[in-house]
Amino acid sequence: MNRIDIPRKSIYRLSIYQRCLSRLRENDVDTVSSEALAKAAGVKSTQLRKDLTYFGQFGTRGLGYNVDALAKTISEVLGQNHLQPVILIGVGNLGSALLRYGGFRKEGFDVVAAFDIAPKAQADLKIPILALETMPEFILKHQVKMAILTVPANSAQGVTNQIVDAGIQAILNFSPCVLDVPDQVVVNSVDLAVELENLSYFIR
Repeated sequence: MNRIDIPRKSIYRLSIYQRCLSRLRENDVDTVSSEALAKAAGVKSTQLRKDLTYFGQFGTRGLGYNVDALAKTISEVLGQNHLQPVILIGVGNLGSALLRYGGFRKEGFDVVAAFDIAPKAQADLKIPILALETMPEFILKHQVKMAILTVPANSAQGVTNQIVDAGIQAILNFSPCVLDVPDQVVVNSVDLAVELENLSYFIR
């Protein structure tokens, strides 16, 4: 599979389909039509079928998709069939809140360590909070490829340069800035203020 040729939006929608399939499994549903799954995911059935064709042929005409089989395939595509180690950088209010979120492991992600310029242990957290200068060595030693960035905007690019040099390939960026990274590094940015501004347009 050549992931470069697959649109990022299709990869993103796979996660949405997986959430819908999880709910179907919880309700003991064995098969689902493309129309029903697409409706639950908030997309058109033609879009869903197009997204899935990047990864193979699924479903039986007249019967739909086998929920367990499709969920397993999507898990493999997204790398959820094993725990993916992740680090978090910047243990402020947002970083601390994310460290307390219990859903990461359920979705296949293991936050193995957090880093801060002034590390301070937090009694209710089992995740080690380490000094920022130890971060590159930790990334290399534990072969971490994914990071969550929750540092101030004026520190974000410098920290990004460090983690990319150490081998990080994917960044979930909560810092309110655009990061400059090599082409092979993927960045998903979440600017909470921008999201709220976008929502405010629809309030009358």
